[in-house]
Parts: sequence; structure tokens; C-alpha cells
Amino acid sequence: MKTNLLFNFSVNKENNTIVIEREFNANLELVWQAWTTAELLDQWWAPKPYHVETKSLHFVEGGMWLYAMVSPEDEKLWCKADYDKIDKLKSLTWLDAFCDENGKENTEKPRSHWTNIFSEKNGITTVNITLQHDSLEDIETMIQMGFKEGFTMCMQNLDELLPTLER
Repeated sequence: MKTNLLFNFSVNKENNTIVIEREFNANLELVWQAWTTAELLDQWWAPKPYHVETKSLHFVEGGMWLYAMVSPEDEKLWCKADYDKIDKLKSLTWLDAFCDENGKENTEKPRSHWTNIFSEKNGITTVNITLQHDSLEDIETMIQMGFKEGFTMCMQNLDELLPTLER
């Protein structure tokens, strides 16, 4: 088992992107399942002490994952992922946006187009993530909202979850 898992996080202001490279101590199928199954996403996607509650997940191209990040006080921040392209066990793209409980996008808040590329070598799965934003201001807003810290916590949640899923 590898102990020093890769986690690179960078911001490219010239092309309005956040680029993340992250390794996981698990096979590709397990990591893919964790990124694409509501019951598993609910266990790791939100930074603690928040948790995620999926309202619906239709995992097909053109489908949507509608979920709430729920605070300890039971306040819900609604988000959605509109799935664009799915290449099973290889890549997954979606448009991520804040929304209401019915999936109507909040156009006042930033949105991100996520491209996630999955690969495995020697039992270690790497996910290369690129978040394309509409503007530099959107990236700055995401950073100010604590995206890096929150996503880092989510990755740690997934690290803790994956060994419990292995058969």
C-alpha cells in the first residue's frame, strides 16, 4: 500500500482553470464506483462536518446529480452536476452549479465544468481533474469560499471510505 499519495492542486489564471491530480490506494473500478454512485458519493463528497444528501442521480449523458450539502444545523446548500460525457472507467465530465432544490441554477454563483480522467497503475488509481470556469473572478470566488480546503477534506473522506468497500 502506497503511503505518500499524490495530491497536486494548482490554479491557472490565464485559462481560468483549477487543476487537481490525486492518487487513491484502490483499483480503478472501486474509485469509479465511488465517483458515480449516489450511496457512495453521499459518504464522501462533502467536507466535514457537512454531509451530502442525494435527491436524485441519473448517471447517463444528459442526466443530472442533484444533491444538498447539509450543515450540522441541517441547512441545505443545493448543487447539481449536469453530466455531459461519460466514458466508463476512463473519463467523466459535468457542469457543476449551485441551484435550488429542484435543480434550477443559481446564476449569481460561479459554476465549473469538470473534466475527470481516471487511470490505474499497480493498484493505484489517479484522477486528473480540471475545473474550467467562466472567468477569473469565478475562480477567485471559489477559492474564497474555501474550495481547496473543502475538496482536500473530501479527498481524505474518500481515502477513508475506499478500504471499507474492498471485497
